Amino acid sequence: MSLKLNTLPGRPLLIGHRGYPARFPENTLAAFFGAMDAGCDMIELDVTLTADRKVVVIHDDTLDRTTSGEGPVRERTLAEIRSLDAGSWFAPRFNTERVPLLAEVIAATAGRCMLNIEIKESAFEEDFPDDSVERQVVEQVAAGAARDRVIISSFDRRILERIAALPHPPALAFITDTGADPENTGVLCAIRAFSWHPRRTVLTADQVDRVHALGMRVYPWTINTRPEAEALLGMGVDGLICNEMDAFPRAAT
Repeated sequence: MSLKLNTLPGRPLLIGHRGYPARFPENTLAAFFGAMDAGCDMIELDVTLTADRKVVVIHDDTLDRTTSGEGPVRERTLAEIRSLDAGSWFAPRFNTERVPLLAEVIAATAGRCMLNIEIKESAFEEDFPDDSVERQVVEQVAAGAARDRVIISSFDRRILERIAALPHPPALAFITDTGADPENTGVLCAIRAFSWHPRRTVLTADQVDRVHALGMRVYPWTINTRPEAEALLGMGVDGLICNEMDAFPRAAT
């Protein structure tokens, strides 16, 4: 079934963090297909720019941890990055996995799940060029006819404010390490956020109620165990961003 933001199910969402990183190499097509096969409603993924300004899906600013390469992503071309093994670090059987393009992930998930596209803070550019990461992500979401199933998120309020100022922006989410204090709720209101994505350890039921009163949803990160999931669901959150899909109580789906 195709899930869309304007027709969300009346239950908490299961959101795969970088796909399904407990079982697959994170931010790869294998991880995304694994998350969808496990019943995820939404997948969270990370994007940044290559040296030749292509939007790729990778979490770190460097290639060292999750590929056979090394050095900053921003100093390597797409061709160089695509030649790297992005799976063997997790397990030898994933040696054919490559760093995906955002457009590939949008196409691969069509009709199967929603996406939470996190733009990395390090991709911010002061001069906001025509091919900035913000503009490219919005354009690729539109080109993939995915606007009704995508949330664009970031820790960087400047990235979100830029997108909010564009004509007909996609749904936006502010990611925070801290709670729903006046500064954070001010950002949520300024960008007319769809949702707030706080670190799970800072969240309280009162904060969930406060953000709900603003008309926004709450999707905390990152959940690894059933007790963590049950505690957060007891606060009334709208979904969980999980590393391990089995942590999500299936009765909630």
